[in-house]
Amino acid sequence: ADAIKGVCDLQYIYLPKIRQGVQNGTIADLGNSMTPNIEKLMMMRPDAMFISPFENSGPHGKLGKLHIPIIECADYMETHPLGRAEWIRFYGLLLGKRHEADSIFSAVEKSYNGMKAHAARQKTRPKVVTEMKIGGTWYVAGNKSTVGILISDAGGDYIFSDVASAGAVPYSPEQAFIKAQKADFWLIKYNQATDMTMEELAEAWASNKYMEAYKRGNVFGCNLAKTGFYEETPFHPDVLLREYINILHPGTQKRHTMKYYNRIK
Repeated sequence: ADAIKGVCDLQYIYLPKIRQGVQNGTIADLGNSMTPNIEKLMMMRPDAMFISPFENSGPHGKLGKLHIPIIECADYMETHPLGRAEWIRFYGLLLGKRHEADSIFSAVEKSYNGMKAHAARQKTRPKVVTEMKIGGTWYVAGNKSTVGILISDAGGDYIFSDVASAGAVPYSPEQAFIKAQKADFWLIKYNQATDMTMEELAEAWASNKYMEAYKRGNVFGCNLAKTGFYEETPFHPDVLLREYINILHPGTQKRHTMKYYNRIK
């Protein structure tokens, strides 16, 4: 099949390749995904539109009335890490790269399952908690979520494994802390110009310094301002799994440079 000329939501304009494409005209900036520039979109006359749909969103408003084929890309709704990665096969079919896409996914699947088997052979399963208090809420990932599955596959004991959900569940910080404080390792994602320090973490909320992982120095952070975490890991969950294993079971794999997470100091 010929490659499809399409347009997509430019959520991550800071990515170098996307920024470059906008500058040289090969990628069009159609504005906010919730209120796109309809007139500019119509002038482009795309063959198709790639859209990440909201759950039960139904028709796509004005976009649905343009008579331009809409291709819903719901990869973010997959719960298993490999389920998300397999969407590359879908894009491969659309863009005439079926064999290349199948080959990429097969390599990722093999790598992921190999590391999962390696983690299963470890003698310990340290307790793990993720994220932190933001405002007046601590969002807890459910045990059926990508995060919950990755931690389990990395040989960890997710501290909120009893939360039966495929998404994030809002908890009061005090309620989450009761369990979170017992975790051996603490994995945090944040977005700021400089890497977070243990001092900043303690200042963010007084209770943070009473976390067992904080006391042991086992807090690992991923600075979203400096990494392509959300853009890259859906198609390479094996890379993220390797990092989790390196954190939870240090020294059990060949030396690997961390790409996303680093120990907060």
